[in-house]
Amino acid sequence: MERIAVCPGSFDPITNGHKDIIIRASKLFDKVIVLVSVNPVKQSSFTVEERVKMIKAVVNGHDNIEIDTSDGLLADYIRKKNAVAIVKGLRAVSDFEYEFQMALANKKLYSDAETVFLTTSGENMYLSSSVVKQIASFGGDISGFVPDCILEDIKKRLMRKNT
Repeated sequence: MERIAVCPGSFDPITNGHKDIIIRASKLFDKVIVLVSVNPVKQSSFTVEERVKMIKAVVNGHDNIEIDTSDGLLADYIRKKNAVAIVKGLRAVSDFEYEFQMALANKKLYSDAETVFLTTSGENMYLSSSVVKQIASFGGDISGFVPDCILEDIKKRLMRKNT
């Protein structure tokens, strides 16, 4: 049986921290599905299609990584894909409380999948899509925060015109 893991998130935009977790997960499972979750309550900077395109560019060459989208319950998606795990990255203790609650809820909704937490590498502990967006909006250098292959796309969208 193929061991499938799902790595969900908004990826708005994907960062070096996301990439690190996804690549590391791909070494632990037969297949990793990077799931771009659509949250109608959240105001996104990039469309779902743009986020999928960026993730594809970032994971290019990793044959056991797929990208998909969903606007439903994660537990339902996991069940449909016969996944055995949900992979989540943790930056700090503050992430753990929320992610632990979500893991318990997902376990209650679908008991056949486990949530696996991967701690971020030290250089990405502070990194989030929100941090990238804020720095870029003020014209700051985000080159160390996002993969090179999508840097220009992100800068075009997020950087102020007059910086």
